[in-house]
Amino acid sequence: MVKKFEPKFVNRDISWLSFNSRVLQEATDKRVPLLERLKFLGIFSNNQDEFFRVRVAFYKRLQRLDKSTLRSQKINFDINAVLDKINAIVKDQGEIFEDIYSQILRDLELNSIFIVNEEQLSKNQKLFAQEYFFENILPSLVPVMINKSNQFPYIKDRTAYLLVELFTENKPGKYSIIEIPASTLPRFISLTEKGNIIILLDDIIRLHLDQIFYNFKYDKINAYTFKITRDAELDIDSDVNKSLIGKISESLKSRKKGLPTRLVYDEGMPEGVLNLLLKNFKLMKDSNVLSGGRYHNFRDFIKFPNIDKEKLKSPKMPSLNHQLIPPRSSIFNIVKKQDLLIAYPYQTFHHVIDFLREAAIDPKVKSISITLYRVANNSHVVNALINAIKNGKKVLCIVELQARFDEENNITQANRLIDEGAQVIYGVPGLKTHSKLFLITRAEGKDNLHYAHIGTGNFNEDTSKLYTDYTLLTCDKRIADEVAAVFEFYKDNTKIYNHKHLWLAPFSLRKNLKQAIEQEIKNANAKKTAWIFLKLNSLVDEDIITLLYNASNAGVKIRLIIRGICSLIPGVKGMSENIEVISIIDRFLEHARVFIFCNGDKPNYFISSADIMTRNLDYRSEVAAPIFDKNIQQILLHNLELQWSDNTKARVIDQLQSNNYKTSVAGGKHISAQQSLYEFYKRNKAKTF
Repeated sequence: MVKKFEPKFVNRDISWLSFNSRVLQEATDKRVPLLERLKFLGIFSNNQDEFFRVRVAFYKRLQRLDKSTLRSQKINFDINAVLDKINAIVKDQGEIFEDIYSQILRDLELNSIFIVNEEQLSKNQKLFAQEYFFENILPSLVPVMINKSNQFPYIKDRTAYLLVELFTENKPGKYSIIEIPASTLPRFISLTEKGNIIILLDDIIRLHLDQIFYNFKYDKINAYTFKITRDAELDIDSDVNKSLIGKISESLKSRKKGLPTRLVYDEGMPEGVLNLLLKNFKLMKDSNVLSGGRYHNFRDFIKFPNIDKEKLKSPKMPSLNHQLIPPRSSIFNIVKKQDLLIAYPYQTFHHVIDFLREAAIDPKVKSISITLYRVANNSHVVNALINAIKNGKKVLCIVELQARFDEENNITQANRLIDEGAQVIYGVPGLKTHSKLFLITRAEGKDNLHYAHIGTGNFNEDTSKLYTDYTLLTCDKRIADEVAAVFEFYKDNTKIYNHKHLWLAPFSLRKNLKQAIEQEIKNANAKKTAWIFLKLNSLVDEDIITLLYNASNAGVKIRLIIRGICSLIPGVKGMSENIEVISIIDRFLEHARVFIFCNGDKPNYFISSADIMTRNLDYRSEVAAPIFDKNIQQILLHNLELQWSDNTKARVIDQLQSNNYKTSVAGGKHISAQQSLYEFYKRNKAKTF
């Protein structure tokens, strides 16, 4: 009899903060080229901004609900305790961040790269800064004076400001707020031709405060940086008479004025100046109000100047052509012979664009259907679809308008497609359409043949250079015909098919995942080989985690590669001792989802658009597709095994969220999975696996 246990879970947001700590580790890792370390500070900062905009905002909303409403929403945890823990972790991370930034500045100086402030400029540099200020910066500045007769100005989300204090002895101070115009001007200005001496936009403004406020009398003038983060959740009302686009457009305007969830400010800011901000934003000093260094909005460091010092940057890894797709070849002919798996960013996303372009001009192609969740601003995918329309093809686009932070771009792209004659459907009511599908219908002989794309990532040529993802291209009827049925469901939500091969959320994905895990438990109890190998962004759903705990107790060996949130606690005796978890943080963002189940030594392989989160399994339209091709199965297993052997960038996930590097040396070699995978695809670009 199996001993019962009380399953335990890590709070998803505490786990996410642990993930962001792993990002911060990259900024301190001496093995990471110096300029890349600076960019990781920007990534960490951007991640934290979004966390406060979404997750902390969620808890703030919960605080405003009464107890009966909380009970009805099954909120049975201590909201204040979670926020207190979040604040403590964020405070500690902030201190680590400042220490890392100071060290990076010292390391930059050792490499003759200097980030200077307004007090460190030579005479010639001051003259250059002065000229730059009057020609470029001053026309963009809008200083707003703060006094009793003038209302506090609207402060944008995630934008750095200077709060200027004009101090006069024995008189009330005067205050002004200046937005640092980093959205229209570079945040970093090079003072030399080599570009190795750099000043921030903020400091050029500080240098010329007397030029801005020349008509005021004061004894001293100082400027202090601050930034707020606002609630970014969309409130979409239920007025059925309004179009979805209208509702979202109104909500986007409201988002810009969402309630503040965090204030960060210059630690040198005087108490009286800080109180001015707190009063305006209706924040308490201990409520997500964080002091920091002189500069904020470190996400701008992602776009740090491209200094010509190759040794301080990661070596280039240009995307490769797929070994089975020769230049100027018909992808239809190739896919008709065999399935193709494209691995980004090691292999190029241009193959997908080329396939759509080929379909756009192919006289045999009748129609193209596609799901669009996030696309590039100047999308080649959308351009190819428009070209198809102009060539007489029917184009159906399922556009998800509620892809967080991409809503405006998706509305813009949808309108472009509508103007050109595409049929556009705005997702499925009550579900986010998160699947990564397209279907090309082509007349071949007397039949219409379907060519399908199933992916783990978005149709976005920009992120495909940074995110690791998989695309399956197939005309296997077992898959392609079921993808066609998915699009029938998108057109008519009453048409719910019983899919034999695809796993679909919210209909069968959860059920099939559970059945696959339960089969491993049965096999383990029957003394058969039983194991599970999963690669995910996030593992949160408590029902699935509990089932994985049960599998562990039955003796199923479980390996998990999880980049971000992991609510499962591995390695606990009597609960999860047969479960191991690692997380890889490196130059590319690990984004692919892969499920492999032993299935009695006849493994089942799937790639999926879905993470194992309740929202993905129950409230989104997601697709997991089986991999039937034996060669592709070998590639997937090879790739996951290589990632599992990473002892350079893999961290071990444990009960303490300690993020220790996996340091075991396999056969005396140091293995970086991403570098090794690139070399694998480069070696094999001219042949099959």
